[in-house]
Amino acid sequence: MKNNLKPTEAELEILQVLWGLGACTVRTVNDELSKRKGVEIGYTTTLKIMQLMYEKGLVKRNDEGKTHIYEAAVSETATKTQLLDKFVASVFGGSALKMVMQALGGKQSNTQEISEIRRFLEEMENKQDDQDHSNNPTNKGGAK
Repeated sequence: MKNNLKPTEAELEILQVLWGLGACTVRTVNDELSKRKGVEIGYTTTLKIMQLMYEKGLVKRNDEGKTHIYEAAVSETATKTQLLDKFVASVFGGSALKMVMQALGGKQSNTQEISEIRRFLEEMENKQDDQDHSNNPTNKGGAK
């Protein structure tokens, strides 16, 4: 994310709309926010936040036409990774294990969720095994 900016909650909501819908007008973003929250959001509030986001470099703006079109200037993956890394560092002392244990212990996971978590962990183990084997000099034919 540019300059390691941490979007505010309102900015993150707008980014989620832009990531989902792609480039769109302030009106479209405002209507979508209102729909998601189930309450009418003021157009000028959305406009002001998006203008501030433009100044921060969180969104790009195409103002060639009469209507300004905005799009996210930061990737969803990079933003989520940065926010999650900061969260894990500050709340769980940098331990992903502690975070996962808290998340899983705090609610009842259903069988499907547990199966998906197990599958994900197996994929991570396989990738780690592949890395370990490729980094092992005896497997590269260059053993001394």
